[in-house]
Amino acid sequence: MDPRLRTLEQRLAHRFDEPGLLARALTHRSAGPEHNERLEFLGDAVLALAVSALLFERFAGSDEGDLTRIRAHLVREDSLHRLALQLGLPEMLRLSEGEQRGGGAQRPSILADALEAVIGAVFLDGGYAAAHALVQRLLGELIESTEVQGWSKDAKTELQEWLQARRIAVPAYRIVATRGQAHAQTFEVECAVATLGLAARGEGRSRRAAEQEAARRLLDQLEAGDRPGGPLRS
Repeated sequence: MDPRLRTLEQRLAHRFDEPGLLARALTHRSAGPEHNERLEFLGDAVLALAVSALLFERFAGSDEGDLTRIRAHLVREDSLHRLALQLGLPEMLRLSEGEQRGGGAQRPSILADALEAVIGAVFLDGGYAAAHALVQRLLGELIESTEVQGWSKDAKTELQEWLQARRIAVPAYRIVATRGQAHAQTFEVECAVATLGLAARGEGRSRRAAEQEAARRLLDQLEAGDRPGGPLRS
C-alpha cells in the first residue's frame, strides 16, 4: 500500500482489509473510470445515519426540526471540507493533471465528496459499526459541545431576519459559475448586500446549498465586524 494511505489509515483509526477501497475513495472522476462517486453516494447516506444516531442520543429532549437543523450544519460541505483538511486529504487525492493544475485538491466540493467516499469505503470494509465509530471520532467532540440554540436557524434565514430587523434590503443571490456534468454539478453562488457593500461566495452540489454557504460566509463577515456600525452580535 502507498505509505500515504497507511498514514491515512492511522488518522482514521481503521485498517482496511481491502486497501483498494480507500484508494478508490480518494480518486476523483477526472483521474479515470475507477473513481469515487459511488462510494460518495454510499458514504453520504452512512454519514447521515451515523450523525442522526449521535444526535438522537445527545439531544434526547429535542424535536425532529431541531435535530434536522443540527444535522444539516454538521454534514454541510463546509464542515466536511474542514474535516478533510484535518485528515490531510488534499495531499492524497488522485486527480487528472488538469484538475490538479486548476486547484482541485483544495476545492471544498471535491474534498467534501472525498471524505464522504472515505466513510463509504470504511462502511464497505468494516461494516456500519466501523463507519459509525469513524463519524463519532470526526464529529463527536463537536456534537457533545454544541447546544440546540446555536443551530436554530439556517444561514439564509438568519441573514434575512438580521437585515429586515434593521430595515436593510434582503440579499441578492446569483449564480457565478456552474462546473461539472449535469448529473454531478457544482454551483458557485454570490450573496450580496448592496446597502452594506458586502458580498460573499459559496459552493455546493445544489444551488440551494451554495446559497446557504454564501449566506453563512456573509454572516461570518458581519460577525467579525466587517460592516458599518460594528459586529453582528455587538
